[in-house]
Parts: sequence; structure tokens; C-alpha cells
Amino acid sequence: LLAVAVWALPLFRRLTYPVLVASQTVPMVVLAPLLVLWFGFGLTPKVVVVALIALFPVAISTAEGLVGADPEQIELLRSMGAGRREILRLILLPTATPAFFAGLRIAAAYAVAGAVIGEWVGASSGLGLFVTRSQYSFRVDRVFVGVAVIALLSITLFGIVDVLARLAAPWQRAQTKEDVS
Repeated sequence: LLAVAVWALPLFRRLTYPVLVASQTVPMVVLAPLLVLWFGFGLTPKVVVVALIALFPVAISTAEGLVGADPEQIELLRSMGAGRREILRLILLPTATPAFFAGLRIAAAYAVAGAVIGEWVGASSGLGLFVTRSQYSFRVDRVFVGVAVIALLSITLFGIVDVLARLAAPWQRAQTKEDVS
């Protein structure tokens, strides 16, 4: 929805892009303790950390996918009497789908790291706490296990999003096969 608003409202785009970029300049390790202070020790600060990490790549790539739609196709639909909603539904969303999933792949990989950061600062269980306790007790073997599990989760989420992308945009895969042939 944010990407559609960025596409539809140029003023919103000019105001939102700097905020999105600024949201990525503050390290989550610094921001996470503040979120715990604001939202408490529950699930909310962890969800906010993950959302802040995931929002940027998904919103930016989807907005760029919307903006990068073929202007000739848009003009053709306009000449047939289509309004903004029809253009969005028939051209822009299908065109932006691969870009959306590209951003979602990146977000999925980073989301696990965001969840771990959220657990470091205010959790009673989870991988972040496991790694932190292992570090404090000089259990390097356990730290490596935690890192391996984090990497495995990231790879798994990336793969799941990749499968979803193939299901949501089968024309993209068919086009890639034609390009190779």
C-alpha cells in the first residue's frame, strides 16, 4: 500500500523516500532498546523491529516496479477509457509483482536478523537470547550453532518467498526460459 501511495502521489513520494532512507540509517541495535522502552518487553518491539527492517526493501522495490511500468501500455489502456484503478490492476500490479518479490526476498533474509536483534534486548527466550547467553558463558560452540540456525532460517524464508514469487508471477519464469533459449 505504501508503494502504491508513493506511485500515486508525487508529493508523498518526495516526503516518504527520505524518511524510508533515514529509517535504515539508524542501526537496529541502537533502536531496539528504545522500542523496548516505548512498547515494553512483549512481542510488540520485536514485531516493530522486523517490520522496520522489512519495510524498506519491499516498499522501495515495489514502488520502483510501479514507476517502471511500460508507458505505452498505460497510454493504450487510457485510450480505451481505463481509469487509474484499472491501470493499477491490469498493468502496474502485474509489472511490479517481480519487484515486490525481489524486495520481499531481501526482507525475508533480514527479518530473521531483526527478530534476533529484538530478542537480544528484551526477551526471555529465543535465538537472540541463546546467542547472548552463549557469548557470556564463552560457549563458542553454541554461538556457532545459533549462527547456523539463524542462517538456515534466513535461507529457508528466502526460499519460501522464492517459491511464492514463482507461483504469483509464472509469466516471469516463462519469460526467463525464453530469454535463455
